[in-house]
Amino acid sequence: MTRNTDAVQPDSNQWVSEISIDAASPTPLYMQVRSGLARLIKEGRFGADVALPSERLLAEMLGISRITTRKAIDELATDGLIVRRHGSGNYIAPKLEQPLNHLSSFTEELRQRGFVPTSRWIQRGTGIVQREEMVALGLSPGSLVARLERVRLADDTPMAYELSTLPTSVVPLPEAVTHSLYAYLAKREMLPVRALQHIRAANASPRHAQLLDIPPGQALLWITRVGYVEDGRAVEITHTWCRSDYYDFVAELRR
Repeated sequence: MTRNTDAVQPDSNQWVSEISIDAASPTPLYMQVRSGLARLIKEGRFGADVALPSERLLAEMLGISRITTRKAIDELATDGLIVRRHGSGNYIAPKLEQPLNHLSSFTEELRQRGFVPTSRWIQRGTGIVQREEMVALGLSPGSLVARLERVRLADDTPMAYELSTLPTSVVPLPEAVTHSLYAYLAKREMLPVRALQHIRAANASPRHAQLLDIPPGQALLWITRVGYVEDGRAVEITHTWCRSDYYDFVAELRR
């Protein structure tokens, strides 16, 4: 996993001064530091993959002990806001907020937020449609489908494992999908204009854990999307297992 050297690195003297610490407060010092850093991270004061000062230096800057600093960093890592890299340091974790009221691709969402999207391909091929795919896509038994299996990355960080199935009438040559599936579908005038999406909780299987560089059993968001073109045909069913420490889904609700 490489560091994004183009990430914005704000003046540490400035942001450290914005973390208020009150020794007389009943709130433990490590929780005050955790809350202050979490607020700055969520406000977007750091670019993704920016390195924090070392725990020793951060403790000196804040005027607290290294044990207190380490506990605060541990809490932020548990919350998915900080990534620990053995022998390298602590880094701001990539975070993708995806709205639930807008149909867009993984590539589009990442680029809009300043990440570099890439794919690690596992499989691009064709096969006989399975029962679930047949129902979702309205296909006959024995139909051929294209299957695209890959790991989606943001700035070289594994974010999600994705398996897409489409009729071969839509994707006749799976190898032609080199980067963005939706960009490919747009060129073929088969871009989905609406989708039904189901989001569930799941635990990482050993295979998911290996592909996403996480411990087995870690919480994932399992998303199933069926995409429809203008005339109402279903052209895509995609299963995505997202790292819950890097993904947020946001919905605006109105009365």
